[in-house]
Amino acid sequence: MDSQVGTPNTEAAILARVIEADQTQVTPEIARYLMSMHLPDEDSIRVDELSEKARLGTLSEAETAELDSYLHIGSLLGVLQARARRLLRHNDSLSPY
Repeated sequence: MDSQVGTPNTEAAILARVIEADQTQVTPEIARYLMSMHLPDEDSIRVDELSEKARLGTLSEAETAELDSYLHIGSLLGVLQARARRLLRHNDSLSPY
């Protein structure tokens, strides 16, 4: 797995920084859509397999890169969903109901 300290310059990390720097307001509908996003079951199973191999110390170099890709995408999705949560929380606090 990635042992780099700080923010790596993977495609996902770069895109996450672009998204965080964008001050455009996301609509509540888009925020709810972002909150619904998740890995398909097949990918979740693959992540579990790769994670188990990592715990056992038996990952190949290609599998390490594959697991890193999943982790980077997970981080990106986390950034998107955090932004969506903030928007929805702010939107709910403004609601007169």
